[in-house]
Amino acid sequence: MSAPRSLHDRVPLKPGTAPAILAAFITLGCAEFVRSGLYSGYLIPFIDAKNHMFHLPAAVGGLAWTTHLVADTLMRGPAGLLLQRHGPRKVVMAGAVLCLAALSLLLVAKSAWMILLIAALHGIGFSPFWPAAMNLTADAAKPGYEGRVLTVVSTSVMPLSALGTFTYALVAKNSDTVPLLTSVSLGGLALALTLLLPLRRLIQTTGGTDPVPGRPRLQKALMPALLPLLPAALMQTLTQSLAGAYIIRVMGDFGLELWQLVAVLVVGGVVAFASMPFTGRIADRGRAQLALTVGFLLVGLGMLSFLLHPPLAALFLIAPVVGLGYAFLTPGWAALVAQMLPESQRPAAWGVIMTVESAGQAGGPAVGAVALQAAGAGGPFGLAGVLALLTAAGYLVFRRHFQTPHLIAARTSGGVASEAVPGPGAGQAD
Repeated sequence: MSAPRSLHDRVPLKPGTAPAILAAFITLGCAEFVRSGLYSGYLIPFIDAKNHMFHLPAAVGGLAWTTHLVADTLMRGPAGLLLQRHGPRKVVMAGAVLCLAALSLLLVAKSAWMILLIAALHGIGFSPFWPAAMNLTADAAKPGYEGRVLTVVSTSVMPLSALGTFTYALVAKNSDTVPLLTSVSLGGLALALTLLLPLRRLIQTTGGTDPVPGRPRLQKALMPALLPLLPAALMQTLTQSLAGAYIIRVMGDFGLELWQLVAVLVVGGVVAFASMPFTGRIADRGRAQLALTVGFLLVGLGMLSFLLHPPLAALFLIAPVVGLGYAFLTPGWAALVAQMLPESQRPAAWGVIMTVESAGQAGGPAVGAVALQAAGAGGPFGLAGVLALLTAAGYLVFRRHFQTPHLIAARTSGGVASEAVPGPGAGQAD
């Protein structure tokens, strides 16, 4: 009979890394709360309102949000390189300074061009937040827990985005002062929290893989692991955003009231979150590719079923299938990235991957609009289902491209695949 594990053994983080992860999480949470609320909850709904300060066309609000997202997307790759070279504290602090400057300038903005410039500056400043948080989390996770820890952090930030949108929409109805000062205050808090981030990464890398002096070696070592992940990253977000952007618009075509749609989504969400501890364990035990294949298969079948215009009762059966699919996808993708990328070069690579992911997320609504016009209410869901099934097939057909020498060696020696990722000194924190 084995002895019970101690609390130290149960915590999925390496010793001494929890404060850095908490600081990164709160910093990212503040930044996400502000940007979602500022654009979705304030500028887009109220930029043309007579009782507000801007008095600009409504399109400017949407264009500002797009400008911010484009700037964020384009800069995530360079932000990853900067994180790799200079460490999280300096880079995220510089980004937080830019964000705070942009939010402060918004107090005196009077024209459309100035708001667009501010949105671009805000996007550039925001770009290091996600790569820094994900890389710190991956570095801090114990071997065999990467997918689950990354999933917990990323999914915990998502509700803050929604909360920001609803909060700003509530407080901005009759006032510009509250949302703008809230943005500046939280931007200042995020800047202060960057002081708690580590100067260097939470792992030590060997001199042979140091990315600073050996850029040709960096590219040579990184490309075989990075390139297979790029189309997968695009499909990962494209299939999710393609249908999600139109679900409220087409709910009437499926005979749904808003509360019924919310109930269906809640059922799917509960199944997803309840299943993630188990699906995450599968992904972290060297079966990330299997988790992604099963996840895309379930999501694809669930999405395709919308082409049949199922009744409400059937939707309550479809929702758990799709929810279970996403329960496989989220930790599966996190584990695959953490397992495949060379540990010493992960920040730069993750920045590139996040750029591609953002491109898929931005392009999904446009592709969904074409599908909606061509095939009606079921079009976006049907196309998302087809793309999801094609992605599942891609993971099967090209499965050898999603393995690294580390994973192959671990399987050959009988070890856990994900345990091959950390290199020397991985258990030490700076």
